[in-house]
Amino acid sequence: MPDKKRAPKNRTVMLSEEEKNLFQKRLLIPENKTRLDDVIDKTICMDILRAAPLLPDAFADLMILDPPYNLNKKFHDLTFARMSSDDYASYLDKHLQALYPLLKPTASVYICADWRSSSAVLYVAGKYFKIRNRITWEREKGRGAARNWKNCAEDIWFCTVSEDYIFNLDAVKLNRRVIAPYTKDGEPKDWRRTESGGFRLTHPSNVWTDLTVPFWSMPENTDHPAQKPEKLMAKIILAGSNPGDVVFDPFLGSGTASVAAKKLGRKYVGVEIDPAYCLLAEKRLHMAKADPSIQGYIDGVFYERNTIPKR
Repeated sequence: MPDKKRAPKNRTVMLSEEEKNLFQKRLLIPENKTRLDDVIDKTICMDILRAAPLLPDAFADLMILDPPYNLNKKFHDLTFARMSSDDYASYLDKHLQALYPLLKPTASVYICADWRSSSAVLYVAGKYFKIRNRITWEREKGRGAARNWKNCAEDIWFCTVSEDYIFNLDAVKLNRRVIAPYTKDGEPKDWRRTESGGFRLTHPSNVWTDLTVPFWSMPENTDHPAQKPEKLMAKIILAGSNPGDVVFDPFLGSGTASVAAKKLGRKYVGVEIDPAYCLLAEKRLHMAKADPSIQGYIDGVFYERNTIPKR
């Protein structure tokens, strides 16, 4: 990664030469068909289309797929070039065809997209999976455009391999501030008082407005240009898997899915083509041993932005 001048309180994850040498030894580059024990809790440094045939069959309980969106984007030493919609759909189809055999019959699949790529994801995913829902989350970052609406929403398509799948509702309820509290005989009804105000646990919807995109003062931040929040991954992992299950991310980036899986007591397998991002993932996994916290998720409860309770 190129050296940058950092602000004094910048907490972006960086790698020293010593750390690069250390974490390089932890990366896996298989040459033959692997067993689950070979790949569990590993970061595999390969293109996913090369890696997929070498991975165990039907090993993943949950797959989180965050492919490059259909736009021009530089990822460290690699650049993704925008394609026609038909070509992008073919790109997705080729990957889902390779990934499908790696999923258990009970697996859930969450596929990330922006407005340009979302229709292609819906079309292609429908060929392989049962489409359950479309999640839209607020990506509140950036100043906006001068001649267009500010682009601050992304989609996640929730799919399953079959009718038999996991959805842990109680694990992903949101602790929402009560705007118009109702009382009976002076006592809260269906909500609770705290020093920070009134709150109620609510069922999770398919619109997520409680996420903070990683930025320089957050300890989870890296220089990856499309990094997802750990809190976002935590919602998916808690809803779609049980402790000890295997979470699989074929486009791992700087490791967020693996890190969140580790913090939440799951196993993980991550595949990433760029060695620099693989090393960042390994450092973050190492850091997770000392700090298993997830921003906005406290004592088993998700909180809205800017509503963390006083402790």
